[in-house]
Amino acid sequence: MSAVSAGGSGRAGRAGGAGRTDRADFFGRWLRGRAPWPVLLAALLVLALDVVRVVQGPRTPGIDNAVVVRAARALLDGGSPYADKRFLYLPGAVFAALPQTLADADALATAVPVAAALLVLAGVVLALRVFGVRPDSRLAAGVTAALGVFEPFHGVVYLGNWTVLSAVAFPAALLLARGGRWSAAGGVVGAALALKPMLVPLLLLFVLARRWRGLAWAVGVPAVVSLASALAMPRPGLFFTRTLPFLMHGQDAYARPFDAAWPSVLPRLGVPEPLALALAAGAAVAVLLCARWRWRAGGDPALRLVECAALLMLAAFLVSRPSFQHYMLVVLPSLAASLVVRAAAARSVWMWLPLLPEVAGVSWPYLGTARRHAFRDVVLIAGVTASLALHAWRTRSDPSREVTVSARIYALGNRESVRADGGPPERARDAPDRTETR
Repeated sequence: MSAVSAGGSGRAGRAGGAGRTDRADFFGRWLRGRAPWPVLLAALLVLALDVVRVVQGPRTPGIDNAVVVRAARALLDGGSPYADKRFLYLPGAVFAALPQTLADADALATAVPVAAALLVLAGVVLALRVFGVRPDSRLAAGVTAALGVFEPFHGVVYLGNWTVLSAVAFPAALLLARGGRWSAAGGVVGAALALKPMLVPLLLLFVLARRWRGLAWAVGVPAVVSLASALAMPRPGLFFTRTLPFLMHGQDAYARPFDAAWPSVLPRLGVPEPLALALAAGAAVAVLLCARWRWRAGGDPALRLVECAALLMLAAFLVSRPSFQHYMLVVLPSLAASLVVRAAAARSVWMWLPLLPEVAGVSWPYLGTARRHAFRDVVLIAGVTASLALHAWRTRSDPSREVTVSARIYALGNRESVRADGGPPERARDAPDRTETR
């Protein structure tokens, strides 16, 4: 790990934070700057208009959330939530959805899209805070406006899918880990897993960081919640005999066309299923190796956490079944927030080109139908993954040779230091006395 000042990781995070080492970076400073209030209002308006379009649309929104509410109502009626094969969450989600059973369908049709949008927006704010970026910055305005024309955002708002909980928990956990609070980060990840087990790949981040107490929290919280919830409902064993087989086989003909995982998309292009599964598994393993390389490369602490965690999640998106377009809302806000760091993979245009097919209102030949947009979604997931993995591979043998000490950056191979604020270089002969070795 990168050396830190003798005051500890928490003080080093504040003293050598994301902003201090990049003060000479004009683009990063510009993104961090406060946006004019008309620009902020315009960005929020773009996002709000998309939510209004969902609420006032011809179809009833919140169909994914309705599945969970239906499972909660089944529990109140004395039945098993897992009698419905489309209820795919852990037992804790049933009890979390109980308050919604008090509302009627019309109220939920309005409240669920709004709540989903607000949760995604909260995830954006938390992702920005990982890099010390203010929520009224130019970058915040740009990300907010982009969400309003981004099809995965429109999809998760329309569906009311509980992926939005992971979209909040992912940056929240990274923000806590950035401050050295790994146990709290594990608790956040565990709470998210207890409702929807999307962040399971993030457990590997605790392994890479050797934060075993945080890992224990991340595993223990969903285990306790799921066990207690299962004991409080009838026939919980249906989760293993009915739900898991349905999920492992890629669900059914209704959901399979929307699945952007390689084992689902490649067979539609003529690739035999065993070969498609082998290719997906091989790609996922390669991305996991890139995540390990990225962790060992060190560098900016916040950037290291975000890029490594994103690679872990993307590896699962390639091979897991299902893998829907709105899953990318978990990692993209944090990657967008990393734009303020000069060394970020997000500074490459190749990371953002795969997002173009997901711009709302753009018609793509032969891919315009709802049952064919998985071919665009696989470009999104695979393209972002490839760009981030390539960046990690390029830096695997060239780890950061800079040590942040107070307001200076000391090059390990040079006797002179470079001031982080762009000031004149100073001699680094006192550096060994104030740092810990790598």
